[in-house]
Amino acid sequence: MMFKKFILFTYLIGAVFAKDIQKVILITGTAHGIGKSTAQYLLSKGHIVYGGDILIEENLYLNDIGGVALEMDVTNQEHVDNAINQIIQEQGRIDVLVNNAGIAVGSAIEDVSMEDAHYQFEVNLFGLGRTVKAVLPHMRNQKSGTIINISSVLGKAYNPLYGWYVSSKHAVEGWSDVLRLEVEQFGVDVIIVEPGLIKTNIGNYSARYFDKYSKNSEYGNFYNSPDDSSDNKFDDYSDPIVIAKVIDKAINAKNPKTRYSAGAYSWILLTMRSILPDKWFDRLILNVTG
Repeated sequence: MMFKKFILFTYLIGAVFAKDIQKVILITGTAHGIGKSTAQYLLSKGHIVYGGDILIEENLYLNDIGGVALEMDVTNQEHVDNAINQIIQEQGRIDVLVNNAGIAVGSAIEDVSMEDAHYQFEVNLFGLGRTVKAVLPHMRNQKSGTIINISSVLGKAYNPLYGWYVSSKHAVEGWSDVLRLEVEQFGVDVIIVEPGLIKTNIGNYSARYFDKYSKNSEYGNFYNSPDDSSDNKFDDYSDPIVIAKVIDKAINAKNPKTRYSAGAYSWILLTMRSILPDKWFDRLILNVTG
C-alpha cells in the first residue's frame, strides 16, 4: 500500500515538474531544414510548438505530429499578427520565439539586382524584427521569455557570392546584441545561434539566383568553384538535428550563453576569423572558393 502511494506521489510530482518546464514555442520557417528538425525535436521533448511557414502544404506535417502549422510569411505584418494572436488566445503566453525563417540570395554583389538585395534583408532582418516586435509586449507582460535568432557562421565570417546574405546575417548579430541589452530588464533572454554547414533547402534557394545571374558574369571564377558542384553538394554537411539540440539546450539553460555555434566547420571557421588578420583570412577563403 505504501509503495503504491509512493508511486502515485512520484507520478504527481513528475507531472507538476513536466508542466513547469513545458514551454509554448513559436518557430518560423518550419517546412524544411533547421526549422523542421527543431519543431520535431522540441515536440518530442513535450513542448507546445507552433510552426509558421510560407510553404503552407509542406508545413502541414506539424498538425500530424502534435504541433500547430501556421501560415506565416514573416514579410507580411498581418500573417505575423494573426500567428501571435492565435497563440496567445489558445495558450495565454509565448515562452520562446525561434526566428529561423531565412533565405540566401547567392551571387556576386555587383550581379544581384537591388530588388533581390532588398528582399534578402526583408526576410532575414526585417522579417525577424517584425516577429520580435509582435511577441515582445507579451514577454514583457509575463516578465519572461527567450528569443533565439538563427544567424550563421557567416554572421561573423564571409565568402564570395554571398555578400547580401552575409551582410544580412552580420546585421542580425549586431541587432540581436542591442536587443539583448534592451530587454534584459524585462526578464527576456536573447540568444544567437550560428550554424555551420547544415543540410537544408537554403542551398537550392540560392541556386535559383546563381542560375539567374551567373550567365555572362565577370565573376565566373567563383561561380565555377569545384566546391559548388553537384558531386560535392552536402558532402561533410551536418544534419539539422545538431542545431535543434543546441536550441533545446539554450532554452533549458538557467543562464544561457549569448551565442551558440554548431555544425560542420563552425568551430574552425569562427576560430580562424577571430585570430587571423583580415588579409590572411581573405587568402584562406580565396584558396577555398577559387
